[in-house]
Amino acid sequence: MAKPLIHPNWDKTPEGITDGFSLEMTAKDIDSLREAAHLIPVDTPVAVTFLPGEDAEARVAATMAVRELGFEPMPHFSARRITSEDDFEGYLKAVVERAGVTRCFIVAGDPPEPQGPYFDTSALIATGAFERAGIKAIGVGGHPEGHPNMTEAECWAVLESKVRAIEARGMAPLVVTQFGFDPDAFLAWLRQLRAHGLDVPVRIGVPGPASIKALLRFATRCGVGASASVLKKYGISLTNLIGSAGPDKLVDAFARGLGDEHGRVRLHFYPFGGMVKTVEWIAAYNRKHGL
Repeated sequence: MAKPLIHPNWDKTPEGITDGFSLEMTAKDIDSLREAAHLIPVDTPVAVTFLPGEDAEARVAATMAVRELGFEPMPHFSARRITSEDDFEGYLKAVVERAGVTRCFIVAGDPPEPQGPYFDTSALIATGAFERAGIKAIGVGGHPEGHPNMTEAECWAVLESKVRAIEARGMAPLVVTQFGFDPDAFLAWLRQLRAHGLDVPVRIGVPGPASIKALLRFATRCGVGASASVLKKYGISLTNLIGSAGPDKLVDAFARGLGDEHGRVRLHFYPFGGMVKTVEWIAAYNRKHGL
């Protein structure tokens, strides 16, 4: 069975480390996306998160805005936050019909117990709803620094199971990692991923420029490693938390370190300091490096 094409960029050799990047936004970021749009390449994938306290219509509106601006929407589905089968399939139907969605990203979600019938992402895949709706690609999470509720062996087994289930249903799998500050951990994880026989495309999570305090706050919330030695690699000193930090050193390390053995890899930016600041940083990085 031929695998569907996730995005034309995956068949191209990237011209630079930022080529083919993707972005993440919330339902509240429509105006910011419009302001930043002139700096974002056409067809750039933009993920729309599934956060508590947001109603479905707000997420649908954000997904529609992504499409209207010429980008490729990828709405999130948070399994444990979905309250019913109608809630799940109704939202899926809305984004497909109103925003032309062909790819989605699935997460288990933060609640320890499901608010509806779906305990995890495997349960969402098993419904068959995605392929029935015409979805071509499904993104799942990758955890280069480990998972708080699973052993390393369990992480690999679960990831492989989800990748194979998505492929068996005629869709293309994509792995998008959590953000991090340690390039060495990500490069080692990518080598392990390929050693496990998973040739799936990967998007590495990169934090956009933000205040140092904001970066550390998000790191704590997301369980991201932020030891003094790791932050030093990134360019942050725990003795000086004033000011902002960008991912220059991190992205430089990926540009130097990524090779054929790491497989197909692109960057995924989490705009913690704002969408405009993130895409302005990408544009400035490209100018600096002649990209």
